[in-house]
Amino acid sequence: MSAHDELHAHGDDRGHDEDFGIHATFSGYMTGFVASVVLTVIPFWLVMGHVITKSSTAAVIILALAAVQIVVHMIYFLHMNAKSEGGWNMLALVFTIVLVVITLSGSIWIMYHLNSNMMPSMMDPSNLP
Repeated sequence: MSAHDELHAHGDDRGHDEDFGIHATFSGYMTGFVASVVLTVIPFWLVMGHVITKSSTAAVIILALAAVQIVVHMIYFLHMNAKSEGGWNMLALVFTIVLVVITLSGSIWIMYHLNSNMMPSMMDPSNLP
């Protein structure tokens, strides 16, 4: 019996650091918090300061920053990476990205069609039944 097996036989599991647990640190949480605050302040500044005059460009930039902020939350607060949980977190990350892309592109598509089809100038009372 080796020394490693003897340690397990006596119930001493100290020092066995399998990669099944969450390795959260204070600096990791602070990095995520600061990144989230910056990614929130930038869109607020873009909108309130009228930095970008073209609204479609501002919307694309804000959506891109929102997507980056989602990734920051997943990495720093949900501790999702390719190594943890035997790679299952990576599958969840891919699934999340697919859902975010579908949600964002669907929202933009719906808002565009609502804007183009429901404008008050198109509401001609003579066309109403």
